[in-house]
Amino acid sequence: MSLYCAIGSTDTELSHEQLQSLLTESLARLGDRKRVLAVPPDQTRSHSHAGELTRFAWQHYGERMQAILPALGTHAAMQPEQITRMFGDVPHDLFRIHNWRTDIVTLGEVPAEFIREQSEGHLDYAWPAQVNKLIAEGNFDLILSIGQVVPHEVIGMANYNKNILVGTGGREGINRSHYLGAVYGMERIMGRADNPVRRVLNYASDRFLHPLPIVYVLTVVGRTEDGRLAVRGLYIGDDVECFERAAELSLKVNFEILDQPIQKAVVYLDPHEFHSTWLGNKAVYRTRMALADNAELIVLAPGVREFGEDKGIDALIRKYGYRGTPATLDAVRKHPDLANDLSAAAHLIHGSSEGRFKITWAPGHLTREEVEGVGFSYGDLAALSQRYDRNKLQHGYNHVDGEEVFFIANPGLGLWAWRGKLKD
Repeated sequence: MSLYCAIGSTDTELSHEQLQSLLTESLARLGDRKRVLAVPPDQTRSHSHAGELTRFAWQHYGERMQAILPALGTHAAMQPEQITRMFGDVPHDLFRIHNWRTDIVTLGEVPAEFIREQSEGHLDYAWPAQVNKLIAEGNFDLILSIGQVVPHEVIGMANYNKNILVGTGGREGINRSHYLGAVYGMERIMGRADNPVRRVLNYASDRFLHPLPIVYVLTVVGRTEDGRLAVRGLYIGDDVECFERAAELSLKVNFEILDQPIQKAVVYLDPHEFHSTWLGNKAVYRTRMALADNAELIVLAPGVREFGEDKGIDALIRKYGYRGTPATLDAVRKHPDLANDLSAAAHLIHGSSEGRFKITWAPGHLTREEVEGVGFSYGDLAALSQRYDRNKLQHGYNHVDGEEVFFIANPGLGLWAWRGKLKD
């Protein structure tokens, strides 16, 4: 077990040149590798700097870089223009598409007894450790898992073995891990590196991923005082220490604790990154611990045109809506279609305010009827974008026509809470 790079602090700013140098030095320490697979995130994590790190790895290995498998999870496949925007001049013919329903190998199973223990007795199923068959059967002598550690609604802190076991995972693995997190409670998980979902993945990683030549390349990205994004840390290694170091820094960089709850929040979703509420509900996940009772959350979403990235999940969201935990659990008990897609059920729980605050969605390509049909309030994008001009607002508190508004330019980069919500 080795840690090849561990550089970072709350005020570190790693340049492109430094990232390339640190990665190249770390890869050189691995010795000669002849068949390399890179597993970066897709465009929904474009701010992770995984695109350029993948490009640097391709430049280092040349023809020995045999394939690139974006960790799509249930997301739609990347389009050519998205690949170019994120990965630059990396050849498109290196990219493979992960199909979470068909391209799967099951490496082993976490027993139901362990899931029962981690769920505090609420769940009674085993968890299959599933990965894309390219990872399991591709005969690679190096698998580079590249991504960003940041607070996350399902896994507490994103990345590490989640990139492999969920990002390239299969239907049952994704469904059951997401549902475990939802049933345990999102607010008990977010921002915590150690939690029930992570323990399940670590159990699987220790027992089933161990034979695979996986090296993790993890960034921590934060916002500077003047609003720029900066790489605060780079951690490269082949075991949990790499992740724990990154998670420790991410908690300092990405977790913003407020003295008072927010009464009105405005969150902007970059149209290049967010096309669905499945992704865009990060605006809900990441702010819910900061919002006051009866607060309003306004989501400006010019690129959002659908609810689910997957057509089947989109249909389930439209059918059952974001109605809160009791309604969703009841629907799972009564309706086989939702019970058969637990990641969709988990998402419906995550995306609801549980009736505590108002969520106003202002999408570019969904109608009022569609938005209100799933349980959200509808907002006119043009009018709200004019009132809350993202080009004039700064991160944090602003005064707009006499009202105090908390503005967030990208919810994927952080986690917000007010002190009164935090139990530890």
